[in-house]
This record gives sequence, structure tokens and C-alpha cells, in this order.
Amino acid sequence: MEIGIDSFAAAAIGEGPDRTKNSMQALSELLERIQIADQVGLDVFGIGEHHRKEFLDSAPTMILAAAAAQTKNIKLTSAVTVLSAADPVRVFQNFATLDLISKGRAEMVVGRGSFTEAFPLFGLNLKDYDALFSEKLDLLLKIRDNEFVTWSGKFRPALHQQAIYPRPLQDPFPIWLGVGGTPESFVRAGTLGLPLMVAVIGGETHRFSPLVDLYREAGRRAGHGPDKLKVGLHSLGYVSDTTEKAVAEYYPGYAETFTRIGKERGWPPVTFSRFEAQRGPRGAYLVGDPEEVAEKILRHSESLGGLARVSFQMDNANLSHAQLLKAIEIIGTKVKPLVASNS
Repeated sequence: MEIGIDSFAAAAIGEGPDRTKNSMQALSELLERIQIADQVGLDVFGIGEHHRKEFLDSAPTMILAAAAAQTKNIKLTSAVTVLSAADPVRVFQNFATLDLISKGRAEMVVGRGSFTEAFPLFGLNLKDYDALFSEKLDLLLKIRDNEFVTWSGKFRPALHQQAIYPRPLQDPFPIWLGVGGTPESFVRAGTLGLPLMVAVIGGETHRFSPLVDLYREAGRRAGHGPDKLKVGLHSLGYVSDTTEKAVAEYYPGYAETFTRIGKERGWPPVTFSRFEAQRGPRGAYLVGDPEEVAEKILRHSESLGGLARVSFQMDNANLSHAQLLKAIEIIGTKVKPLVASNS
């Protein structure tokens, strides 16, 4: 099982010139964390895509390319690319270039995104949410599989035997489908034979088992072998030396962040009892000491029929750079070996 980190490149607090300087520092620290993840043997590092004040990941391939020049082994991926609001030609060109820079370590996870700011920003109608993604995914896969592309659709000018360059080092280039809880998305991924990245940011992970079964059955019916039908899990998490320390460091910033986002979305305020339920044996969160978190990863894997990848999302709780570095080190040197030895 691959173990990795996902980051949304959280922006530092501040306004005016201070905010710009803080953003510069935040990106520098993020690149250091990717370097450390590579050095401690983690398998993958993902950068999200948002178009909001609190995140610095609106151009994720720029961050990943900078990381590629400073790392040797770790895979570098999006988490996720908001394909609905992007041009598939440019998305492919960016990631193909990243693949060449990284010497074959690039991947992408494509999805529709959990925020909607990209739609008005790029002049798109939110009513076309599903149709945009379906059409653009079709074009992206056609570009991946063909150097010369003939294609037509509703939302983009047609292509007629158009050559698209550069071509990536990997063939085929790895494209995962990022999903939430929509059954149609699981079936789509299986039918296309794409690896599946399931974002579980709340509730009990085992409840996604029927949806993962739908994915595998759709893939089987479409003629795809088990080697193509990989399942990954993206979860909120944080690891420290002890569970008590992990909770004490993670919870305050987590509560502030999700209470603020909840006001936008109509969620109830965060409470410690709800957090503890999510952190419990069946909850989605991977927060605790190395042994507890490793056991939970294995339990999640069993409940979902076997996981190929687990990614921790940690920089949503106002944790310091030092705390994140320490957590990455623990995940690489303790959690990953524990998972491997008990798989």
C-alpha cells in the first residue's frame, strides 16, 4: 500500500505586504515538506486546486514542478485537478511537462472539486457541473491515448487530427478519478478502468464499501482487470508521538477551519464530541499515534476490499510548519512500516 500526503497549500494569515511575504514563506515551507516526505520514503505527495483566499494552490502544477526539481523518488500528483473548469488540452500539456521534469513521477487525480469558485472565475455555468466534467474527461483520456486527436463536444471547439505535445514519459500516463459519494462517479471510474481516489472527509469509512463494490463490478463488466481497478483513500489526518498530543495539536485549528467553512455550507458548528466520533475506530479521521493510525488504515483497507493508496490531508488545522514536518517524518518512519509489516 502506498502512503502519501495531500496539501491544499494553506495560506498564512496576514494582509497587504505581510500577506504576500507570508505566502512566499508558506510555499517555501511546503516545498520543504515535500522534500522531507521524499527523504523519509513516502510514496506520493498531492497538491489540490482551489481559487480561494485561504489556499495557494490555484496553479498546482507550478508547485509540483518546483518539487520535482528538489526530489528524487516520490510521486507528484494533483489532489484534485478541477477538470470541469479547465481546458483538457492545457491540463494534459502541463502534466506531461511535469512528467518529463520529474523523470516519470507525475500523476493526476481529476474531479469536479468540492468548492465552486472556479465556475464563475472561468465563465462557466454551475448548471453544467456534470456535463462539463463528463465531456472534459472524455477529451482528456482521448488526448492521453492519442498523439493526434479528432474530437467534438458542446463546451469546447472541436479538434481535427490535432497533434498535442509534449507527450509524457509514462505511457499510459496515470490518471485517477477523484470521487465523493455519488454512485454514478464510482460506476464511471470502473467503466473507464481508472484508478479511484475516494475522498472521505466525514462519517464512517466502511459505509463507502457498497460504492467501491459498484466501482469494481462496473470495471469487471467493462473488461478491466483488477490491476487497473485500484482504490485510494484521501482522509483528514495527523500523527504525533501520542494520541493525546495529536488531538491537542490538531483539534483547535480543525474546529476553527471547519466551523468557518460550515457557515458557508450550512453545517452545524464543530464540537469535540463529533470530532472524537470521527476519530474513533470506525470514523474517517486518521488522527492519533503511529500504532493507532496504522491499525485504522488497515481496518479501512479491509472494509473497502483492499486499498492501493492512503493520503493524509493535514494542512487544514493551522498547524505549524514544524508540526507538519514532524508528522510527515512519523508517517514515513513509523506509520508506513507498521502498515507494510501488517498488510
